Amino acid sequence: MNIMEKLEVLTDAAKYDVACTSSGVDRPAIPGALGSAVKAGICHSFAADGRCISLLKVLLSNDCAFDCSYCVNRRSQDTPRASFTPEELCRLTIEFYRRNYIEGLFLSSAVVKNPDYTCELMLKTLRMLREKEKFWGYVHVKAIPGADPALTEKLGFYADRMSVNIELPSQKSLTLLAPQKSKEKILAPMGQIRDGIRENATDLVRYKAAPRFVPAGQSTQMIIGATPESDRQILNLTEGLYKKYSLKRVFFSAYMPVVEHRNLPAPTTPPPLLREHRLYQADWLLRFYGFQAGEILDDEHPDFDPLLDPKCNWAVHHISQFPIEVNRAPYEMLLRVPGIGVKSAMRIRSARRWAKLDFEGLKKLGVVLKRARYFITCQGKSISPLPMDNPAVIAGAIRERGFAQNGGALQSWQGEALPALEQLSLFTPTPKDKVQCLTGQI
Repeated sequence: MNIMEKLEVLTDAAKYDVACTSSGVDRPAIPGALGSAVKAGICHSFAADGRCISLLKVLLSNDCAFDCSYCVNRRSQDTPRASFTPEELCRLTIEFYRRNYIEGLFLSSAVVKNPDYTCELMLKTLRMLREKEKFWGYVHVKAIPGADPALTEKLGFYADRMSVNIELPSQKSLTLLAPQKSKEKILAPMGQIRDGIRENATDLVRYKAAPRFVPAGQSTQMIIGATPESDRQILNLTEGLYKKYSLKRVFFSAYMPVVEHRNLPAPTTPPPLLREHRLYQADWLLRFYGFQAGEILDDEHPDFDPLLDPKCNWAVHHISQFPIEVNRAPYEMLLRVPGIGVKSAMRIRSARRWAKLDFEGLKKLGVVLKRARYFITCQGKSISPLPMDNPAVIAGAIRERGFAQNGGALQSWQGEALPALEQLSLFTPTPKDKVQCLTGQI
């Protein structure tokens, strides 16, 4: 198998990994090195087939020794197998970067032979990329659960960001679908990376020349919809991961049935894209709006409302706390009003020091009044067309006036058929001449 054939197989196999395109690290270019990294995010470029590419997202190998039921690369699956050598992958990364196809590398791998052997291959690749090729761009690498901690530590000094995929939301689901994995093996490297980042931050204060360990932090990914856990269970786990392991992001990936198995949804089941979207909205509330997981979902409401976003749903169920007076309400309460975001809340807090705000002024500050009007007053006045003492009436009105998702999203939620969906990958199944047009003669 030549390098182009390997590239087609291994970029397609990597498309189910979720990657963050925000680097989270500032590293200017230096003489003699290739590339740089900007904290605000990776620049996007366009490939010859018109798609936007920011990272070369690829597997080192898809020849997996594990047999996870949900994975397209599992050992018992009849799928084309391929493996890059470290030299081949370094060459691809450098050539793609020089052609402005990518701004960095997202490297993962199936478990080849065993976790230690796989980790050694990845380490050799990154060492060659950083030291021999002098690549100074962004690198995100997936740690391999079960690998020797010394290898994980060495990987962390070559990568900008590391992640350990938690895969499934509970040990029960892991035991059922991925018996060779365990919660302990996944959380152990996550804790090691957390501790390494903390120690390195102290070293950098003391010694400016100390090598940087995972400067952009760590993240993880969960598969949603393959197992029966409720949204509340997933959200509680997400909150726990943020608190205990200081993660930068928790990514959610709607399960796309790629294999047929008795313990998995049927291959014709559409991916739960709206549920994934709701989890990302709730994740945003946890990270930036001061919400706790127990406030967003509880025993009586263990799953998200398909028609209301989590913030609006919370407000409707806590209507006794509204309306609030925007000229006096604390910043923390402003953040809980649907239609008021972090930036508009900060603008309100700053502007009301100098003048009393009215509804026209709120609109200029970026408040979405068609949402917020049900929950606020300005100088004692309300523009809500509904009485504020009946949550059911307010919820119904909000659904009718634009908060509901479009029909396609609702179909996805309810399990009805949708047009064919797929993850974005570097290549679509296209003739080889088009692939060569994208990559050039490598």
